[in-house]
Amino acid sequence: MLFKIKSYLNFLLRSQNQHGLHSPFVYDLVTNCFYDKSNHQDYGLIKNYRNDLLRNKNLIEVTDFGAGSRVFKSHKRPVFSIAKNAGITLHRAKLLYRLTNYLKLRNVLELGTSLGIAASAIAANKRTNLTTIEACPETSKIAKQQFKKYDLNNIRLINAQFESAISNLTSNLNPKPQTPNSKLGNSQKFDLIYFDGNHQKEATLNYFETLLPAAHNDSVFIFDDIHWSPEMEEAWEEIKIHPEVRVTIDTFQWGLVFFRKEQQKQDFTIRV
Repeated sequence: MLFKIKSYLNFLLRSQNQHGLHSPFVYDLVTNCFYDKSNHQDYGLIKNYRNDLLRNKNLIEVTDFGAGSRVFKSHKRPVFSIAKNAGITLHRAKLLYRLTNYLKLRNVLELGTSLGIAASAIAANKRTNLTTIEACPETSKIAKQQFKKYDLNNIRLINAQFESAISNLTSNLNPKPQTPNSKLGNSQKFDLIYFDGNHQKEATLNYFETLLPAAHNDSVFIFDDIHWSPEMEEAWEEIKIHPEVRVTIDTFQWGLVFFRKEQQKQDFTIRV
């Protein structure tokens, strides 16, 4: 807890709002998306989806494959408590929805469905197709029920561990550089990949490297909980200096990564 407080204080010292941003792309993103105060109609779906889970008192057996929980001591957990303590906040869910709309994201991958609150924010835009991966069978079951209840038919949920699911999804993506024996398939690439599962340095960097071939010039990667621990901050620092990465934005909860080759390499710390 002390580490998180220190990290947040450091973030506040470094952070800025839209004023003084010397990048037209980031300035427009911040002013027209991050700080968009419009009451979007689809916010109602996201709020109802989340509130529905907050009323659910059923106990489920949660299987943790990542860094574990700092809140829960038992694997048997009430659904409402998972939604409240481990799920994305309504504020962040609305931001995720705005990002999906503003950046016109059509093909999205999410690592870590949990109960599907973030997924509902992405898929509320029915022009977006979302593939979401969740290793825990019980939380997957709840999410699948919720997707059906709220007619989120543009979501494909894969109940598998990340490594195997990612391997299947990227098996036909061309690595760089090409070799004579490379597969020539050209699987679909993703406009957004949302990393919200295993909050450990090695796993995060492995997923990042493995999924780089699935990105195109206008893709965005979002890493959740970049200040979760010292090792997650180390992972974020390594991602920022990667040669493929052009623009990074630290919002404290999230780290956003853009690959736009037309941009000069810049790093921003922005309050949202």
